[in-house]
Amino acid sequence: MTTHTRPADLFREGLCRLLDKDITGWIGLWAEDGVMEFPFAPPGRPKRLEGRTAIADYMRPYPEHIDLHDFPDLTVHRTTDPATIVVEMRGVGRLVRTGAPFDTTYIAVVTAREGRFTAYRDYWSPLAVAEPGADFAGGTR
Repeated sequence: MTTHTRPADLFREGLCRLLDKDITGWIGLWAEDGVMEFPFAPPGRPKRLEGRTAIADYMRPYPEHIDLHDFPDLTVHRTTDPATIVVEMRGVGRLVRTGAPFDTTYIAVVTAREGRFTAYRDYWSPLAVAEPGADFAGGTR
């Protein structure tokens, strides 16, 4: 169980778990009523996930589609709300289905309270991994 109270530390722990492909551990960093949003989600993909269970259902197959190797260029910006950070980063790896390189930038607005993510707005472009006939982040379901 996490003991991080600062959102930036919790976020960094979350990145480590994603790199370890520990989706169960990453989900464990979430508040039960957490909300994850994807403002740039394409048609047919969720724009909003409410609750840890919905987030878990969405994220569980992630390692089957994107094999993340690193998050270089990580910059965390504090906001006037100590519970909220804005993060700029790059995700680097490969698309599992094709082996094609994955290299995209992200901006996330993240809120954490009592050592758990409560809100996560993920501003990344799904076009970075779009493949003809593909679903979820470049893979098929």
